[in-house]
Amino acid sequence: ARIGAIHSIVFGGFSSTALADRITDSSCTFLITTDGSFRGKKPVPVKVNADEAIKLAAIKGVEVKTCIVVERVGSKISTEMTSGRDYWWHDEMKAAEPICDPEQMDAEDPLFILYTSGSTGKPKGVQHNVGGYMVFTSLTHKYTFDYHDGDIWWCTADIGWVTGHSYIVYGPLANGATTIMFEGIPTYPDAGRFWDVVDRLKVTQFYTAPTAIRALMSHGEEVPSNYDLSTLRVLGSVGEPINPEAWRWYHNNIGRGRCPIVDTWWQTETGG
Repeated sequence: ARIGAIHSIVFGGFSSTALADRITDSSCTFLITTDGSFRGKKPVPVKVNADEAIKLAAIKGVEVKTCIVVERVGSKISTEMTSGRDYWWHDEMKAAEPICDPEQMDAEDPLFILYTSGSTGKPKGVQHNVGGYMVFTSLTHKYTFDYHDGDIWWCTADIGWVTGHSYIVYGPLANGATTIMFEGIPTYPDAGRFWDVVDRLKVTQFYTAPTAIRALMSHGEEVPSNYDLSTLRVLGSVGEPINPEAWRWYHNNIGRGRCPIVDTWWQTETGG
């Protein structure tokens, strides 16, 4: 976004076919991926999935000419690089300038393309423009979650969905917020992972999904009681309706009975 390029981020858990469909539909020619990621302690070979998607897209007439690979897993997996197309991020960064001036954009210029979940049919690419989207996400982040200067904001969503776009990256950063990005699952290495982060980083607003809350509920009330969650001021729920049992556990054990829970419902089409 800083250089004026339109991005289309894809959820890392998608199949190579799903990724290829999005590459083809958006006519993508430049791909950034990673060698792999971790699901708990298990390394996942992301680059292998990307390579297969590139092949499938080429069959459909769309050629990815450049692929930048971020080294994340390293020697834990084998990574094949295609000469003339694939480049390591860390190698390219050695020749990069330390400062990248932002490109001046018009309010109606396209910012990114994000695909709907496909729950009601074929996933559709939704294009959001610079001005309206930035105003919307900054305002909803600030006023929905009572953000103030100096707060420590944490949205645990995947960055490949609209919640991650809007409330990990664009909304918080537009407000100058400190925003936390989380890798992994909430129960590894143990069920205190979320609460340890809140305790150590002094999180003030915490935003997660009912599915995660229910998973943590199953580990009982004792786990969160071992952590200092006193900095929390606002809790949020997103992604699906929250059931009464999860709401009460969240309110009593994480908010300690004093934090309001903001129950939100967003759409890819609306931007948040």
